[in-house]
Amino acid sequence: MSGFDRELAELPPELRWREWLRRIEAVLFASAEPVGREALARVVGSSAPVDLLVDDLRAELDGRPYELAQVAGGWHLRTRPAYAEAIKVAANLPEPRMELSPFETAVLAAIAYQQPVTRAGLADVFGKEVPRDLLSRLRAADLIAPGPRSPAPGAPYTYVTTEAFLARFDLPTLDDLPDREALMDAGLETQPDAG
Repeated sequence: MSGFDRELAELPPELRWREWLRRIEAVLFASAEPVGREALARVVGSSAPVDLLVDDLRAELDGRPYELAQVAGGWHLRTRPAYAEAIKVAANLPEPRMELSPFETAVLAAIAYQQPVTRAGLADVFGKEVPRDLLSRLRAADLIAPGPRSPAPGAPYTYVTTEAFLARFDLPTLDDLPDREALMDAGLETQPDAG
């Protein structure tokens, strides 16, 4: 990276800011995955406020058919949902993601809130065994992945959610999952049985 001028000290402040914005936009445009703050900071000046640059870029994109979204611990340029059907029709694309049944959604939510969780742990949540093929479908869709081995006897596998899970549900991090008490208050989750 020698010769790459991050600081752009020879430019007036307004032009420097504009060039930093364009660099961030170029990096995001070229990436198929969300780009983290550290990667963006490598292409702008050492004192450049990456969050403010991202906010300015987001404002510039207002009204365009694509947007800047914060997902999976980074930022990603993506088409606005209102234009998904037009793109699908123009490119003759198949449905890009797995449709989830209510039970698959519930299993995915249980994994998100309880991770890392074993298959036996999921059975405790649902009062019945969760089929292996359901977990295989969620893995094939890249919504879950194997987690660390459980310290329980036999060291069973655990399951965790993935960055694709965060992106699918527009979550910057797992900390942005809805509060479980709020879900219970809304009747979307039941109180687990005591004991």
